[in-house]
Amino acid sequence: MKRLLTVLVLVGIFFGFTYGLALAAEEKAGLDPQVKQMIALAAGFGIAIAAFGGALGQSKGVASALDGIARNPGASGKIFAPMIIGLALIESLVIYAFVVSLILVGKL
Repeated sequence: MKRLLTVLVLVGIFFGFTYGLALAAEEKAGLDPQVKQMIALAAGFGIAIAAFGGALGQSKGVASALDGIARNPGASGKIFAPMIIGLALIESLVIYAFVVSLILVGKL
């Protein structure tokens, strides 16, 4: 778990640095080809990580909800609505990452 957290922090720093490069390079008349490559790479990795994290979050949420319903079928009504809200919030984060990736690609 510590190793995964370290990798995620390093990837986050990489994306933050790349996004800073994209914003700084926008002031120039044209973008450097290396900056374009970094922007494309950041957009691709950003969407991949967001989709992976969203899928993990949704699967854990649904699994926990179904486990709770299996233990107490009478509580299914109380579990269903918060589960749907949680899934919608997780999906909104993935859509937000998609929008950020589109903004990065739009800078090319």
